[in-house]
Amino acid sequence: MNKLDLLYAKFIFKTDTEKRMAISRKIASLLRNNFTLMDALNRIEMIESKDGRKPNEPFAIAMREIQQNLERGMSFSEATRGWVPNEETLLLMSGNVSSLLVSLENVSHVVSGIKRIKRAMWSAIGYPLFLFLLTFAIIIMVGIYLVPPLAEAAGSEVVWHGMAASLISVSNFANKYWYIIGSGIVGTIVLIWLSLPIWTGKLRTLFDKLPPWNIYKLQLSVSWLMSLSAMVSAGLSVPEAMRLLADNSNRYLSNILEETLHYIANGENLGNALALTDKDFPNTEIIGDLVVYADMNDFDKNIDAIANDYMEESVHKMESLSSVLNSIGIILVSIMIGWIVLGTFQMQEQITAVFM
Repeated sequence: MNKLDLLYAKFIFKTDTEKRMAISRKIASLLRNNFTLMDALNRIEMIESKDGRKPNEPFAIAMREIQQNLERGMSFSEATRGWVPNEETLLLMSGNVSSLLVSLENVSHVVSGIKRIKRAMWSAIGYPLFLFLLTFAIIIMVGIYLVPPLAEAAGSEVVWHGMAASLISVSNFANKYWYIIGSGIVGTIVLIWLSLPIWTGKLRTLFDKLPPWNIYKLQLSVSWLMSLSAMVSAGLSVPEAMRLLADNSNRYLSNILEETLHYIANGENLGNALALTDKDFPNTEIIGDLVVYADMNDFDKNIDAIANDYMEESVHKMESLSSVLNSIGIILVSIMIGWIVLGTFQMQEQITAVFM
């Protein structure tokens, strides 16, 4: 095995989520049947390498590398660092202080939930954004390629009115400033995209009520709550789990969790601490549930139920929002096409009227 094989194996192992989760479930199943961790990894390595006939298969390489890291004295989370996404490393870290089996089962559950909410998020954002860009492209194409030949054929004798006049105005504007408009739209999209994980403060709290920031907040809060639930179920205390998540999150989430930890350190339970941040994270209803359950027995089971219900509710909410945004986008594109068609007909009619 050369360095290129190793890099390729890391890339495949980290990006092939479905197979990585299947491996995780298989390790958990073997541990449940009294295999040692090393024996479980070795068994899977033999399967992936076809009994050693294909030793450079990515997942076979991954199993060998993780085994070697364990032999060097690393914990399982340390041994898999760099091979799995950061959020999975965090979940596996709880297995270093409790049960690795529980942590592996939690990884599969949480990753499946996060995948669902991300798919719903992209559905809510992707198609409406495509329709918006399509509308802009239609305006530019009409302004550059459709209207100018008709206007040139009419000459200066035609006084445009109605939709034809608006079409001419938009065409002239598009011809002169399309690159500025295009650059502005691309720049705005990039700026919004960059702001999602790093923008914090009171103004961000206000913008979190508007798309696409509210969609991002919903996706991130589901991921946070499911990860927190998994860590607490694996034996970590709420402050320990919150600290791990805060230290390994982007600036936006870390800012919220750090402020929450400040109130927890002052004696508040998780729900009250989230309420005191005044950021409405995840939302008022979830904060209320956490206020009620935080000081009760079996908090780990209660937070797991809250997390699962919140995920289902959020997926449904994103699907509904996606349907609304898609409908609005389709209506706008239809209006735009109708305006162009009618405007073109009026231009032809007005040209005909002048030369007849």
